[in-house]
Amino acid sequence: MNKLANSTSPYLLQHANNPVNWYPWGKEALDKAKAENKLILVSIGYSACHWCHVMEHESFEDEAVATVMNEYFVCIKVDREERPDVDQIYMSAVQLMSGRGGWPLNCICLPDQRPIYGGTYFRKNDWTSLLFNLADFYKQKPEEAEEYAVRLTEGIQKYESVQFIAEQPAHTKDDLKLIADTWKRYFDKYEGGTGNAPKFPMPNNWLLLMRYAHLMQDEEIAKQVKLTLHKMAYGGIYDHIGGGFARYSVDGRWHVPHFEKMLYDNAQLISLYAEAYTWQPDELYERVVDEIIHFATKELASPDLGFYSALDADSEGVEGKFYIFTKTQIEEILGDDADLFCIYYHITEDGNWEEEQSNVLFRKETDEQLSKKLGLGVDDLLSQVKASRKKVFEARRHRIRPGLDNKILASWNGLMLKGLCEAYRAFDKPEYLELVLKNANFILDNLLGQNGRLSRVYNSNTAGEIPVAFLDDYANIIDGLIATYEVTFDEHWLQQAKALTDTAITHYYDEQNGIFFYTADNDEQLIARKSEIMDGVTPASNSAMARVLKKLGLLFDDESYAAVSAQLLRNIMPQLAKYGTAYSNWTMLLLDEVFGIYEVAVTGPEAEPVRKELENNYFPNKIILGGTKGSLPLLQDKFGKSTQIFVCKDKTCGLPANNTADALKQMQA
Repeated sequence: MNKLANSTSPYLLQHANNPVNWYPWGKEALDKAKAENKLILVSIGYSACHWCHVMEHESFEDEAVATVMNEYFVCIKVDREERPDVDQIYMSAVQLMSGRGGWPLNCICLPDQRPIYGGTYFRKNDWTSLLFNLADFYKQKPEEAEEYAVRLTEGIQKYESVQFIAEQPAHTKDDLKLIADTWKRYFDKYEGGTGNAPKFPMPNNWLLLMRYAHLMQDEEIAKQVKLTLHKMAYGGIYDHIGGGFARYSVDGRWHVPHFEKMLYDNAQLISLYAEAYTWQPDELYERVVDEIIHFATKELASPDLGFYSALDADSEGVEGKFYIFTKTQIEEILGDDADLFCIYYHITEDGNWEEEQSNVLFRKETDEQLSKKLGLGVDDLLSQVKASRKKVFEARRHRIRPGLDNKILASWNGLMLKGLCEAYRAFDKPEYLELVLKNANFILDNLLGQNGRLSRVYNSNTAGEIPVAFLDDYANIIDGLIATYEVTFDEHWLQQAKALTDTAITHYYDEQNGIFFYTADNDEQLIARKSEIMDGVTPASNSAMARVLKKLGLLFDDESYAAVSAQLLRNIMPQLAKYGTAYSNWTMLLLDEVFGIYEVAVTGPEAEPVRKELENNYFPNKIILGGTKGSLPLLQDKFGKSTQIFVCKDKTCGLPANNTADALKQMQA
């Protein structure tokens, strides 16, 4: 076994028996490269990555390829989910060199970590040839290698950087409209989403567009959001048997997924579909939320309710094998009930995707449309399909399961905590609140140290050093804790959020440039200290911090928080209209700036039922606070014998309302 044998990361352990002499990222490997003047080969991936497995099987398990790698390079394996700081640097390098990125990510670096070449997946022969050429290039032309490294490192240091903007612009609806009008050009008006293939759910994009459609009264965007939510939930990207979404679809119809299931996607999709239900109630949205939560608690939850990272795309070495069925298999499971099930999920004898006779389950018609076509009542149809789905689930349960990445990441658990809170707000199910409290307690009990600092990774089997936390860990947990306060009115959660915010400002904020670094000031110093600015499949850590600072500034009446949030937005504003999909969370903050945020305080003995009544009405630009007691500035002198609702905005409060209807009138004025 190589040097990965003592790792806690499931991804690194997958490579522990490779003939490649892998090292984890750390002092031993980096010192060895310098001492032996060897190029460093940094290979980055994650446990659920299909093409990472392919490259491992083709190249890293091959003795001849491993001999070349071991002879000429110090080889370092990195789990991108444990060390996103390392991943950011070398992903930036590859994107600068090739204009694209992805995983597996492979970078060749000088002994001092500066990259000179990189790419993603390489076939075995191409990989071996490349390694020989680079080793020879470094030996014969070290000066040219140095020149490459200098230019590339300068590019990395400038990549995703912004200028400090001191002057506060007036934010207007025109700013928002410019962003939305550019975005509309890319809508797929037939299949939902944007563009062609592949298609990613991008929950934050659709959350923004839903809020924009509501606040700006844009029916075109509202229609696109609803189309996308339905198409995704009907598509093969959604697991119709066990619940939960795959990472993306390889086609433009949401049909054939890349089968790995990631916690961060499903956490955000809970938030998206829950909020969509409050916006425009639809039974489909409620069912999707419930099924994702059921999936996550059964398949991604530890006994004490920390959430694991992912399920693999592969089982038995075959992508998607756990999830696909032949028609014959369905007939064996369901007998006489198979025909209706096959019609409902478009299962055919020939198969509906590239694997021979195999089917990815998906839907096209609504239940009402299909009932009419088949001459069945809707209730009868749903009853039969539900019963069949249970039988198929039970049969599938006996298959060999995809691998589980049992890392518990702070950042992704923060997203899940927020999602569970949103589900409870939308559907008022006590079991959701129970999950909220268990997960929130898990986070604070296991990921927060006595020094007030977070750890990025929790693993009960951890023997070595636990990776330090990064800015997204703080931002997403803070956001989740604020949401926990809003559904409980327990200020304990808010005080914890405030303490973590103060820690993040102290160790991550660059006041001179008005931006947060991704790494703390006392963490390991890499060849660049970068800032994460562009939103992707998850919100950028800077945009997430900007939004929580805005909320905390209001909740604690703290101008210093508001000032940092405003500075962040000022710096990013010039970018927003150019590439809306990469700045959706920033644009959500801009929406709040333009429309303002309602601060709704509910106090008195009936505060909780009144909170629930208010949550049934869609006001995405609000924060809610209160209870039967509280120390927040806005709650001072607002507790009495009767229940009252105070609606405040822009430091001005209306007259107290005694019922929900009167409070809503103030918010609709």
